[in-house]
Amino acid sequence: MSVVALRNSLTNDDIRRLVKGENDEDRAMAARKICRRMDAASLTEVERTAARDILDLIARDAAELVRRAMSITLRQSPNLPRDIARKLAADVDSVATPVLETSPVLTDEDLLVVLQTAETTKRCAIAGRSQVAPIVVHEILDSGDDAAVSVAASNDGAEFDDAAYQRAFTEFCENSGVMDAFVARSQLPLSVTERLIAHVSDVALNRLVKTHALPPQLAVELSEGARERATLDLVDQAGLAHEPKHFVQQLRLNSRLTPSLILRALLRGHIAFVEHAFAELAGVTHSRAWLLVHDAGPLGLRAVYDRTGMPSRLYPAVRAALDVYHGMEIPQDDAGRAHFRRALAERAITRFQGIPEEDLDYVMSRFDDDMDALKATG
Repeated sequence: MSVVALRNSLTNDDIRRLVKGENDEDRAMAARKICRRMDAASLTEVERTAARDILDLIARDAAELVRRAMSITLRQSPNLPRDIARKLAADVDSVATPVLETSPVLTDEDLLVVLQTAETTKRCAIAGRSQVAPIVVHEILDSGDDAAVSVAASNDGAEFDDAAYQRAFTEFCENSGVMDAFVARSQLPLSVTERLIAHVSDVALNRLVKTHALPPQLAVELSEGARERATLDLVDQAGLAHEPKHFVQQLRLNSRLTPSLILRALLRGHIAFVEHAFAELAGVTHSRAWLLVHDAGPLGLRAVYDRTGMPSRLYPAVRAALDVYHGMEIPQDDAGRAHFRRALAERAITRFQGIPEEDLDYVMSRFDDDMDALKATG
C-alpha cells in the first residue's frame, strides 16, 4: 500500500507496526496513532483515498483489539467514511458500541439496519445517542427490550412522539424500571406526567393488595401517599418547575391538588409549588398569592389560606412551616430544600406546639414519610 500521499501525517514505521507488530497491543497502539493523525490532518482527495484504504485495512484486521482501537479513536469523527462506520457497527459489541453511541456519520437508516439483528448491548448504545429519531425509538420499542427502552426513556435526546409514549405506557406499564426511567428526563409533557403519576400509584396499590392482606382503606391511603410523593418527585426530577401554573391546574382538574399534597409539598420545601397551588385554589394571580404567602404580618397568609378552602385545622402547621422557612435564607434547589427539611425536623416539637393531637399526628405522618426518604438518600 502506497503511503507517499500521507508522508506528512504518517511514517513508514507506523504502517510497519500496524501490519507486522509483535502483538495485538502493539498493533492496536499503531492503529490508534494512525487514526488520530488521519482525523487531525487536512487531507487532499488523493490523501483521503489513501487514508481510506488504510482505515479499511484496520477495519478488516483479525484482532478485535485493533478494530476496537479504531472504533474508539474515530467514534466522534465526521471524517470516518460511512461504509467503514457501518462495518464497525456490525462488528462484535466491543467494537460496535463506541460508534453506535456517538458516530455522527451513521444515519437513521444505518441504525435501523443494526437494530434488525442487534442484541441488548447494541440496542442500548443506540438508545443512548445524543439524538434518536422517532422512527428509531419505535424500532427500539418493537424489540421489547426493557433495558434498551429504559435507556431511551431516560434520554432527553430520544424523541418520543405521542404514539411512542402511548406504546411505552401500554407495553411496559408493569415494568417499574421503564416507568422510573421516564422521570429522569429533564422535560415531560404534562399529559405524560399526569399519566405517569397515576400509573405509579396504581402499581403501588396493586402490589399492596396482591402481596399483603391490607384493609381497603389503608391500601387506598398508602396508595395516595405514594402518588403524592411521586408527584413531588417529578417536580424535583422532571423539570416541572418550568410550568408550575399549568401543572397545578392539571392536578386540580384531576382532583389531585389536595390539602395533603400541598402540605407534603410545603414540608419538603417546595415553596413555589405551594404558592401556585394557593393561587389556583384561591382564584388569584401567582404574584398576589406570593405577596400574601410571604407577608411579614399575621394577616396575609391567613387571608389567602382561607380562600383556598383548605381545612382550617391545618393552618397552624402551614404557618409554623413557613415561619421556619422565612427564618432561613436558602436557595430553591435540592440542597436548600434538604436543609429546610432538616431545620424543620429540629424545630418541629416547638413549632407545632398547640396543634391538637389528632391534627399533629396527621401533619407528622406526612412529614415523617419524607424525612425517612431523605435519610435513605443520605
